[in-house]
Amino acid sequence: MTSICASLDEALAVVTDGCTLAVPRETAGVAMAATHALIRRGIKDLNLVAVPTSSLQADLLVGAGCVATLEAAGISLGEYGSAPRFRAAVLAGEIHLKDSTCPAIHAALQAAEKGVPFMPLRGLIGSDLIAQRPDWRRIDNPFGDADPIVLLPALRPDVALFHAPLADRFGNVWIGRERDLMTMAHAARASIVTVEALWDGNLLEDDLRAPATLPGALYVEAVAVAAQGAWPLGLPGHYRADPAALRDYARLAATPAGFAHYLDRYGHERHAA
Repeated sequence: MTSICASLDEALAVVTDGCTLAVPRETAGVAMAATHALIRRGIKDLNLVAVPTSSLQADLLVGAGCVATLEAAGISLGEYGSAPRFRAAVLAGEIHLKDSTCPAIHAALQAAEKGVPFMPLRGLIGSDLIAQRPDWRRIDNPFGDADPIVLLPALRPDVALFHAPLADRFGNVWIGRERDLMTMAHAARASIVTVEALWDGNLLEDDLRAPATLPGALYVEAVAVAAQGAWPLGLPGHYRADPAALRDYARLAATPAGFAHYLDRYGHERHAA
């Protein structure tokens, strides 16, 4: 049964040092309130997987010393510039970066989702990524001559962490159009979800919401309410990102001292949006 938790710390208990944590791209429902809670706890040595990219969330976790390994197709603050703490950590050799592509991360998650050991993917051939990823294997297609293919090992995160608009009291989670979240939850051993609100009904019995609902009993370990839990990022269809807060982060995080100041200002309690 899914636990409906009274606090973020209770919901996040399953996220432990050294676990593989999958997080979504910045427009898919990022659990920022939960991210700050993990930083406050002092989580360490995460193997962070961005599905397939990340921005503020990854930069915060890296800057706070929470990440040992990062697998992503890209880390950037977008229009606000590069991800400064991520960039600094890579240049200093403080984290191990597993460079990837969007299709590769999705394919590896789909392998775990389907319960198979690997997934084939052709589009990597011709890039220099294969040489940087000893865990990827290039083989000849057993059904054709001179037809190479790359095999990607299944990617099975210990925890998928994301923010969604709505859950019900049975632990079912409505994710709307963000199908990447469904793949993440199917692939992961457990999913922790923060939501804007709880609904008294059963989402799986609602004809309109059921097709975009993640069944709690099968895929969700814990749910916690965190109003505006994606802030300062946005939650599509509910609220927009906060440009002023993101610009403030980009400015402060450019230096270690500024980053520490940002954590002091925003990390202990969510800034009123």
